[in-house]
This record gives sequence, structure tokens and C-alpha cells, in this order.
Amino acid sequence: MSPLAASARSAPPDATATHAAVAAAIETACGRIAPLWPLQHFVAVNPFLGFAGQHFGSACATLRRVANADMLMPRSFHLAQIESGHVTETDLASAFTDGALPFDIDALKARLRAPPPTARPRAVVATVAEVLDRLAHGDRELSRTAFMIDEISKWCAAYFDEGQAAWQMPWRDQSPFTAWRLATRFDRNPEMGGIGGFRATIAGLPDDPVEAIATIVAQLGIPERALPDYLHRALLDIQGWAAYARYRAWNCALRGQRDTTPVELLAIRVAWGYALFRHRGDREFAAAWRAAMAAAAGLPATPAAAPDNELALDLALQRAYETAVRRRLFARFAQRATPAPAAHGRPAVHAAFCIDVRSEVFRRALETVAPDIATLGFAGFFGFPIEYVPIGQARGGAQCPVLLVPTVTVCEHVEGATAEHEAEVLRLRLARRRAAKAWKAFKQSAVSSFTFVETLGLGYAAKIASDTFGLSRPVPDPDRDGLDAAAAARIGPRLERRTVNGRVTGFDAQQRVAMAEAALRGMSLTEGFARLVLIVGHGSTTVNNPHASGLDCGACGGHTGEANARVAAAILNDPSVRSGLAARGIAIPADTCFLGALHDTTTDEVTVYSTESVPATHSHEVERLQAQLAQAGVRARAERAALLGVPRDATTDRHVLARSRDWSQVRPEWGLAGNAAFIAAPRARTRGIDLAGRCFLHEYDWQRDRDFAALELIMTAPLVVASWINLQYYGSTVNNRMFGSGNKTLHNVVGALGVLEGNAGDLRTGLPLQSVHDGRRFVHEPVRLGALIDAPATAIEAVIGKHARIRELVDNEWLHLYRFTADDGIFERYRPPGALPGGGAAASPREPLWERYCP
Repeated sequence: MSPLAASARSAPPDATATHAAVAAAIETACGRIAPLWPLQHFVAVNPFLGFAGQHFGSACATLRRVANADMLMPRSFHLAQIESGHVTETDLASAFTDGALPFDIDALKARLRAPPPTARPRAVVATVAEVLDRLAHGDRELSRTAFMIDEISKWCAAYFDEGQAAWQMPWRDQSPFTAWRLATRFDRNPEMGGIGGFRATIAGLPDDPVEAIATIVAQLGIPERALPDYLHRALLDIQGWAAYARYRAWNCALRGQRDTTPVELLAIRVAWGYALFRHRGDREFAAAWRAAMAAAAGLPATPAAAPDNELALDLALQRAYETAVRRRLFARFAQRATPAPAAHGRPAVHAAFCIDVRSEVFRRALETVAPDIATLGFAGFFGFPIEYVPIGQARGGAQCPVLLVPTVTVCEHVEGATAEHEAEVLRLRLARRRAAKAWKAFKQSAVSSFTFVETLGLGYAAKIASDTFGLSRPVPDPDRDGLDAAAAARIGPRLERRTVNGRVTGFDAQQRVAMAEAALRGMSLTEGFARLVLIVGHGSTTVNNPHASGLDCGACGGHTGEANARVAAAILNDPSVRSGLAARGIAIPADTCFLGALHDTTTDEVTVYSTESVPATHSHEVERLQAQLAQAGVRARAERAALLGVPRDATTDRHVLARSRDWSQVRPEWGLAGNAAFIAAPRARTRGIDLAGRCFLHEYDWQRDRDFAALELIMTAPLVVASWINLQYYGSTVNNRMFGSGNKTLHNVVGALGVLEGNAGDLRTGLPLQSVHDGRRFVHEPVRLGALIDAPATAIEAVIGKHARIRELVDNEWLHLYRFTADDGIFERYRPPGALPGGGAAASPREPLWERYCP
């Protein structure tokens, strides 16, 4: 009998998993992978989404056990925070179960300086490739894991390609597992890489991916209790592509469809491991594999109820750090120099901004230069979940949070143009795009690409110079590509109901009124309307940046909020909509005019749209507003300058604007770095307080909220999206290798859907290191979101009790929940059921408790 056969025969007694157990393990493993949206509409995603059902500490333990991966900062970081005084003894004491530091501060520092008592153990559940790498003793040239990842990644890039490849894979019409097996019949690279019999091994597997996985795990002898962890560990080797597969499944699930891409990709990864297993049959490997499976069989049947001592200390350090950060942020409420000005009469302007933390800086600047302007915060799609179709395209992007599906399709058109003129604009745009595509194909074709540079290289000198000095863009703006300046200045959304290419587009009367009412109630704007109401979406100006859409509006699905803002303003100006709203108890004065606008978060410039349609009676007020917006932009740029390393002097504006056009700039803006809190309250609670661009600000007045419907919407949608953003920044900071995308200067776009770091390896997820680190220090402080809500405790608890998604977030401490009290600067903190003050578990379940919190 061969050593390999003996290894399989001597597998642990519970190695044979039932088909049901295999199916359940597959679902668990795939469910632990968070989705990754393509670059075209890259949005923030909670990288720990698949662990939401576990407590934060339990998820930390799971990742350490499965992948030897951390989701906490290293102890050296916390030592520096303690030595600098940022984290105090009081902060540390509050992080322990009994509210007292179990050792003196000097002993703690000494412990943090010392290496752990024992070296961090390997992941308990090893894969075949990992065992082979151990036997190679770290020799990169012999790494089977690296070779396998590169080969799978190349195949995925070809199969999932969204238009980058000149030659497409011939099997893209097949399911992933089937297409991969067809490709392996011709691919000799694995065998040339030393994996003998690879093609025969793959050809001998069942056609069905689940059956193939079941066959493989039985042959490998994986203990049933270790099966979910083994499959999860296997997916983590190709985490980026697995995340993209989860995105495809997520999108299908939103539409009530089923997609098996994650399962099929898992089958591909497990099949690779099986081929490695079949190839390496010597005694050394057989002994190593038996030892790995014996360790896997020793896993407890259920996860440990409490973390081990080392992890418990690391969790306490994280809690102490978060306490210190939140204490300083929330203390600003008590430090307000003067109380928020009381509202007297009608404001000159209502300005509704996205809740994005970057809007907080601009809102504060605008209120400073124009105290008679009242600003509001609302999710940046403004309650209009639309698919927006640009001129010349058959399909558009979803302009709404990724938790939702667009309910209305809106097409772009040239405002004020005749049908003949619009048809001409469309014809010219399509012709220009076809010409640009043909030119690109010529530059990249197999033959002409070799002579292109030598023949025409010098002709690009002027273009390269103008791009370098920010006088032009390296590539056209995709929103204006193919349009002449006159047409680009007049494009906008068409709201009228009509059929385009067999699809119904535009709004009917009922949809207009229903969405308008939901939007106004959602932002607590149901009375006291100003003469001008500005609805401000946001976007970012940047060039040569694969993750550019990640700086746009997450609430608009990774697009700018321009379309939503303009649609909202147009509908709210509709006289028939106002009549319908009046019948529903919302009376908008006849002299109120709504305007759509776009805040560029890189330059802090605000563009106001359709000003030509404003009544003459309001023209002077619009001019005044535009001047005030320009003044606010100057103040906002000055505030952001220090963090960007831009001088705060007469050249500030020029430097900030130049960053937006600089194709070598790795950090045109800081995005949402620094985000730490979500606040749902009337603006009076926060007006006049410098929150340093760290808070998502959502307007909410519970006394106007009928049946707390708006509170429920805020907690189940904007709060969830804010937590996704927060945890993406958290993950990209604490462990950028696993949850981020590495060094931005090494990125290469693959398949027009993601990036590699370098020229090989897995698809990278999360944020580049430059998005959270300035080269000297982390600019983003890795803390879980603090949600601060102005509402009765019973109403908040009712929403938590009704929605499992929210209950998981707060009870499993993926965010920390607080509520306002009657006194400024004093809050109440929510303690989840079964939790003790230091984060430990109570002896028996209890009702949730609100405890006084005074930072």
C-alpha cells in the first residue's frame, strides 16, 4: 500500500462527511466571504459581513484559528497609544470585565513590549498546499500555494473579464466549474510546473461542483467538524476572486435569482488541492498530512465560549483604544462654546447634503459663512432608487445603496433639445466612441502594438506634458466622453414616462408622490420650507485612479449623486406632486424652489444645476447662494489642507485643485478616513460643534416621526451602510494584507473589474494602504462605529428586536450604540443582553440596559 493510500485509510474516525454535512459546510464557507463590487461601481463593504452572526471577539478567534489572521492592531500600536497618553489608565480599566486594571500600568507596558509567551500557532486547519509549503521550508520557488493562486487568478481574469481582454475565453458561456474543466484539457502549465497527472485528476472528478467537493473531501479524509473551516481556509487563498463571486451571487439574490458562482469557484480551488494531494504521495507528505488531519479532528465541536488569555488581552486593548477615541470625540458636545442658535422663522435656504463624513466639514463651513442657512443630512440617493442610463447606453448603473434594487429607470437626455437634435448628439457620441475603441484596439493588437510606440511615440509628447501639469486628463471623463461641450452642459435626467428600447422609463404620478413624501419625511423636512431648497449630491474628481468610484457616493452605488439630486429637485418642483403631498399633510409653499447640486469632495466646489429655470423672483437669492457656497469651499479646503500636507496660505486652493488633476497623485483626498460615529438627530444637536469630518450626520426629529417609521428606515439602511464603510476602513487598517488592497503604486487593473498588486497573485479587496496611512502614521483610527441616536430607548429597542441584521450589529458589538439625553454632553450607552461592562459575558441572559455615559 502506498503512503498516500495509507494516509487516507488512517484518516480520523469522523472523516466521512455526509452529503448534507458537505452542503452545509459549503454554504457556511461561502457565506463567510464578503462581496467585492467591480471597479466601475466600487463601494465600501464590511469585510467581516459573513461573521455578523458571531460576536466580534468570536470572529477574531475564528480567523486566528482558520487562517492565523488578525483583525486587531498589533500590541506595539497599543503600547504607543498608552505611552503617548492617548489611552489612559481609566480607559484601560473600563475595558476589563470588573472595571479594574488587573495589573499595574508598568507591568502592562512590559507585557506589551515582550514577545508573546509562545509563538503564534499555525492555523489549526491546514490545506494541502499549506502542508506542502511547510515541507518546502519557506522556499518561494517551491511554494505550491503561490503557484496555485497565480494559476487560478489568471483563469478567473480571463473568465470574468468585463471588456479589458482583446481575445475572450471561448467557454464564457459555460458555468465556471464546467468552463475551468474544459480549459484544463488544454492547459499544460500545471504539469509543466511539476504537478504530474493534473489534467487526468481533474477530468476524473464529477461534473457537479458540489459532488466534486464531496468526493474530494472524502478522499482527503477531512474530519466533518473541520470541514467548514477547511473550505473557508481554501477560499481565503483566493479571497479576492471569491469575493467577486459573492458579488455576483449577491446581485442575483437581490432580484430573487440564484447564482452558484461562489460554490463553483470553491470547487475549482478544492480540486487544485486534490491534484496536489494526488501528485505528492511520498512518506514525508503522508505523515505531514496525517498530522494535519489529526489536529483538525481535535477541534472542539463548538467554538469556545470565551477567548484565550492572549486574545482576551488584545480585545481589551482594542476596547480601551476605542473608549479613548470616542471619549475625545463625544466630549466635543460638552465643549461647545455657545449653544446652537434657535431657529427663528424661515431660513434663507435649506441645504440637504449626503450623510457622508466629508459633508460635515462643508456643512459647518457653509453655516459659518451663512448663519441663515439650515443644513440637513440624508442618504445621498435622496430616497430615489433609480437606474440612470447615460445617452448612448442601453443599461445604466444602480444609483442606490447596494442593499436595494432600483425601482425606476431614468434616461439621460439633452435638456431643451428637439428630437432631431438629440438624435444627432446620440449619433455623434456613438461615432466618437467607436472611433476611440478602434484606435485603442489598434494600439493593443498583436502586431501593431510593437511598432506603435516607435512610430507615434514623439507625437504624444505634448499630451504627456499636459497630463503631467494637470492641463488635461489622461483619459476622458466617462460621464462626458463623446459629447461636445454644448451638449455636455445641457444633459440631465428625463422624468417623463416613456418606453425606450422595450423598457419602461421615467416616473408615473403615484411613484413621484410616494418617493417625494418618503424623502421629505426621511430628512424630517415636512414644514417651514425655505424659499430655496438645495439638494446636494456628491462625487469626487480624480484621474489615473482605479478605485475612483470608491470616492463617489456609496449611497448611490459607487456613482456620483448628481442624477439623484437633480431627479429629486425636479420631482419636488412638480406642481402635481406638491398637490399630492399636500393631501398627505406636507404643504410646500408656492414660493419654494428646489435645486439639484453636486459637491466635489476633492475640490470642495459645488455646482448648482438648472439655475436658468429658477423664477426671476429668486435669481438674486441664487446668486447670493452660489457666492456663499464658494466662500464655504475656501474654508473647507483650508481645513482639509493640513491633513493633505498642503500649505495653508494663499496657494491652498491652487494646490488642492491641482491634486484632482494630478495623474501621479495617490491620495487626491482622504475620502472617509477617520470616520468614527453615526449621528441621527436634529441639526441643533450638532450645529456649532467641530466634528472634524468624522461623523455621518443624518437629520432626524423623533417628535415628527409617525410610528417611528423613519427611525426604522435610518437604522436598517443608512446605519448599516455607515457600518459597512466603517468596518471596511477598520479592516484595511488593522490588516491591509488580508482586508485591503496593498500598495496603490503597484496596482494593475485586471479584467476591468479589480486590481492585482503587482503582475500576479489574487484579486485584491478593500482599500489601498495609501487611503488609511500617510507614509508616517495611520490617519484612520481603527475603531468600530459609535452610533448616537436621538430617540426614546423603547423605540430604538423595538427596531433592534424587529430586525435581525441590526440586532447582530449591536448585540455582537460590531458597532456601539448610544442615545442622547436631555442634557448636552451626557448620553446613555446600550449594553447588549448578556454583556458585562468590560465586554465579558454575564452568567445568565438579561434585558438590555442603558447606562449613563459622560465622556
